[in-house]
Amino acid sequence: MPLITRLAARGLTLLGVLFVVLVLVVVTLGATGFSDRMLRATASEELRGLRQSLAQTIRDPVELEQVLTLRQQELFRYYQLDRPWYYRLPDMVRRVVTFDLGEARTVRSFDGSSRVADIVLERLSNTIMLVTTASVITTILGLLIGPRLASKVGSRLDRVSCLFLAFSYALPAWWMGIFLILGFSFTLDLFPSGGMFSLIPPEGGIARFLDLLWHAALPVITLVLVSFGSAAYIIRTMVLNTAQESFVSVGRAKGLPNRLVERRYILRVAAAPIVTSVMLGLAGSIGGAILTETVFNWPGMGRLYYEAIMAADESVIVALTFFFTLIYIVARFSLEIFYLLLDPRIRYV
Repeated sequence: MPLITRLAARGLTLLGVLFVVLVLVVVTLGATGFSDRMLRATASEELRGLRQSLAQTIRDPVELEQVLTLRQQELFRYYQLDRPWYYRLPDMVRRVVTFDLGEARTVRSFDGSSRVADIVLERLSNTIMLVTTASVITTILGLLIGPRLASKVGSRLDRVSCLFLAFSYALPAWWMGIFLILGFSFTLDLFPSGGMFSLIPPEGGIARFLDLLWHAALPVITLVLVSFGSAAYIIRTMVLNTAQESFVSVGRAKGLPNRLVERRYILRVAAAPIVTSVMLGLAGSIGGAILTETVFNWPGMGRLYYEAIMAADESVIVALTFFFTLIYIVARFSLEIFYLLLDPRIRYV
């Protein structure tokens, strides 16, 4: 089968996974009654506001109740609460798949917009500035440290470094964040304790950007400290396992220089699993870090997901789930192409 056909088939398979995940989320929200409870609460809130406004003009209690009953019936028809939940499923899936994400019930953007697309895009840029930046730094540190440790396996440097990397991996992000706030914010007063900008942010472009970097320093350091240990250790393990393969021994037996063996026989083969780890890590970083964003009061994607769940905002929950799954699909399909370029042993036939 031609290469393009195989890649197209894999792409369609991943799109099928995306559709199935979306349907499962919508079915779960509907079958558990979460969707109905959320919509009824929204309708009840609208009726409560309407009752307060009409009570000023309609003095007859019977007439007031009749007006409210008619309005309730209209709201139930509008939200399709007069029909079973599965009647709403096709329309919701269609709207999300076509990127018609609609309006949020309770969550709002910073400028007051209720459009889900505006809310997600606003938080996405904040998460890329924080979590994705930390993931890139973590990846760079892992690529610098991991192969070096693999070349000195069993040495004192390797044992001490592995102990430190394990300690880094075991640190909870929320605990590390609080510890850095207490030390560098409250005690030394070097960095702010949270937020994206100062209470009175600078107006100029450069000054505003520097203020943003000043506020992002502690959360980025927190994420790097708790994640670079696992990244470096995983890369070390991948390189070490590849170095023990038989074709590497054959290369050394031929008398090839160590640098050539490391570059062509070890790093090139180990590149595929390393790139897999890096790509999926970067894709996951776009989902945000709920605990770190909450500790540092950083309005990112992870915190948005938490706020949407706490506010029972169905539209935002479904949109975010679809968005995160779409990111994974794109990353997974990109890996299919990278595998062909990085690992000579992989061929589609």
